[in-house]
Amino acid sequence: MRGKTWVPSDQTRVAAKKVSVPVSTVRDPRLDFYRGIAMFIILLAHTPGNWWTLWIPARFGFSDATEIFVFCSGMASAIAFGGSFLRHGWWVGTARVLYRVWQVYWAHIGLFFTVAFTLAFIDGLELFKKSYVGSLNLLPFFKNTGDNLVGLMTLTYVPNYFDILPMYLVILAMLPVVMLLARVSLWAVAAAVTATWFITNLGYLDLPAEPWSERGWFFNPFGWQLVFFTGFAFMAGWLPKPPINKALVYAAVAILLVSLPLSSWKFISWVSAVIPDLKSTLVANMKDLRSISPKTDMGFLRYIHFLALAYLGYVIAGDGGSRLIAHGTSRAQLVWAWLVKQITKVGQQSLAVFVFSMAFARLLGFAYDQIGRNFFTMTIGNLIGFALLIAVAYSVAWFKSQPWRKKAVS
Repeated sequence: MRGKTWVPSDQTRVAAKKVSVPVSTVRDPRLDFYRGIAMFIILLAHTPGNWWTLWIPARFGFSDATEIFVFCSGMASAIAFGGSFLRHGWWVGTARVLYRVWQVYWAHIGLFFTVAFTLAFIDGLELFKKSYVGSLNLLPFFKNTGDNLVGLMTLTYVPNYFDILPMYLVILAMLPVVMLLARVSLWAVAAAVTATWFITNLGYLDLPAEPWSERGWFFNPFGWQLVFFTGFAFMAGWLPKPPINKALVYAAVAILLVSLPLSSWKFISWVSAVIPDLKSTLVANMKDLRSISPKTDMGFLRYIHFLALAYLGYVIAGDGGSRLIAHGTSRAQLVWAWLVKQITKVGQQSLAVFVFSMAFARLLGFAYDQIGRNFFTMTIGNLIGFALLIAVAYSVAWFKSQPWRKKAVS
């Protein structure tokens, strides 16, 4: 592991300490591109009965779009918050992190109420046989609103559909501690992050998801912080940039191919259609492997699978994302440039896009219930959803630019 020496100001009173933090505030185009792809996949994955999800990465391996989102969020946090710790010291850096935690917290609360009361309104029409509130297991909230409202606000009531943002804000809250450890040694950071992940996977660290059972958060932040801080470490320079060579490419491809028959439901369905006798064995092996490498605590196999996938994505994008940039004026190159631009824009506004997509996914599922699920309706509905994600990204970017502060053109 390597880092950069930070010479702090007199105000910080931490002379002779060393910490590695990113100096550049320029965003890597690969970061926003892949995070944008994750946003589109998340919309598909959270739309009920969406058969497009049969072809998302989660159907072909242990890891899925959640790892992409968390890893890229760690990289983005290194850029967004690392400079604050560098320029203004630990206290101001911590204050900025807590401000972001505050924003994510209220995004979570707003998302919950938007979805919960939208579904309650649909159920209240009494025009449909299906209970949409019940489909998300939100009946306990409406039956005992007082107690569960307290649980919602204190994050001791975290329904499964609403568990990604709480996981993210807890990991963000861990960042100031990590930055303190980085002043001591980057090895101290590595030891703390790894030990926390290991203890979590042994079942000793958990957070309650509801007061009436022993169920914990579906996304345990103490396990998933390993993915977040891996991304943070690469962007901060704490970990060296991986070399691009054939040996590593072949190793990454081998990991993905070996894991395919052990983790892919699609692969099992294909093999079972040809050799039915293998189905029970493959299913049993998959269940065993997934039980020792759970999504909740970020199991080891998920982590290794994602690192292999991330490395290949890193290689495919090219140095500095050079392959994401169209270098010609042909129709195909112009279309590619336009697609990259839209995906990147979505990745740049991931929090707002994520909140919108989670709410819209339930409405899209409701629409499919009414009009049916076939190739035409599913394709049109998903493309409308994609277009709306792009529209939300551009709208949020416009508001963030604060155009009202610009001088009016006479």
